Amino acid sequence: MNGIADWKRCQFLKRISLEAGVQPAVDFASIESRRNIREALNRGDVQEAITRVNDLNPEVNRKPSHMDTNPALYFHLQQQKLIEYIRQGKITEALRFAQEELAPRGEESPEFLAELERTMALLAFESSGAVPPAISDLLSPGQRMKTAGEVNAAILESLSQGREAKLVALLKLLQWAESLLVERAVFPKVRRMECDGRGTDS
Repeated sequence: MNGIADWKRCQFLKRISLEAGVQPAVDFASIESRRNIREALNRGDVQEAITRVNDLNPEVNRKPSHMDTNPALYFHLQQQKLIEYIRQGKITEALRFAQEELAPRGEESPEFLAELERTMALLAFESSGAVPPAISDLLSPGQRMKTAGEVNAAILESLSQGREAKLVALLKLLQWAESLLVERAVFPKVRRMECDGRGTDS
């Protein structure tokens, strides 16, 4: 749903900017590229997503050995690729890929090793189809969406756009300032807004 909302918002902003004759402060090409990356990950095409990420901004998906810029993101993209091999029943490719690409990362980080072991456990249940709940989430659409969200956040950060919407950050700043001011003065409080858009009276 977020992808559709972003696309509609992008189309709306383009139309308003064109009609008003102003140069928008939004990079529409970046929004479109991020949407394409998210769609590729959501359908399980990790290699296309990696290619698109590198086309958009090569710094986002650098391998840890190159500059240590984002080892967690690199690992999670490779982990998602392994999950897709397992999902497609490509066991030989999955084993080779895990050994060549992910095992070295697991040796460097206990966190990565635990995630790799959890992912490899999927192979034990590949033929039975009865995957235990402790690891079944790796095969869910939510896992793809989680990886897509991490990639999107890294792209936004690399483009100096921040990981969250500016309005959300502004509301958090307002709430923080209000909490400091309440100790020193009596004033009308701003109606609190939750991040999901529902207001709560304070």
